[in-house]
Amino acid sequence: MKTYGTILVIDDNEAILTALKYCLTEMFDRVITLSSPEGVLKLLGQETVALVLLDMNFSIGVNDGQDGLTWLRAIRKHHPDLPVVLMTAYGEVSLAVRGLKSGAADFITKPWDNDELVRKLKDVLDAQQDVATLDEVEAEHIRRAIDRCHGNLKLAAEQLGITRQTLYNKIKKLS
Repeated sequence: MKTYGTILVIDDNEAILTALKYCLTEMFDRVITLSSPEGVLKLLGQETVALVLLDMNFSIGVNDGQDGLTWLRAIRKHHPDLPVVLMTAYGEVSLAVRGLKSGAADFITKPWDNDELVRKLKDVLDAQQDVATLDEVEAEHIRRAIDRCHGNLKLAAEQLGITRQTLYNKIKKLS
C-alpha cells in the first residue's frame, strides 16, 4: 500500500486520537496527534506534514464549529498549500459548506466509516499531486486577471504585462 508521509490529527478526545492513529498507521508513515490546536502552527513550522485532520469543536459546550473554522483559517494563512480535512460530530450541511468555503479540502462526520475516511484522505492527497500543464496554468491566470478587471481586457492585458492584441490572441486560442 502506498504511504503518504505524515498526517497531523487534532482532536480534544483522546479516544478519537487513539482510534485514528490505529486506523491511519498503514496509510501514513507517521501519525502525529495533538489534543489541542494551540501548538499547531509551531508544529507545522517544524514538521513536514502532508495533511491535517482537524476537529471543529474544542470549547466545552460549544458545538458550532467556530473553533475549527478559526484554526482552519490560521493554518491556511501560514500554510496555504497544506490540505486540511475538517471533522465533527455535528455534521450540518451549512457547517460543511462554511468549512469548504474557508478552504477545507473535505469534511468528515463522526462517527466515521474507516474505509470511507481512508478513501477521502487518499482522494485529497492524490488531488494535491495532480500537475497542471503550462497551458492550463496560463489559461487560469488569464481568466483570473479578466475577472479581477471585470471584463476590461485593456486593463487585464496591462496587469498581465502583455499587449491587448496578445491577450486577444491568447483568448482566441483558449476558445
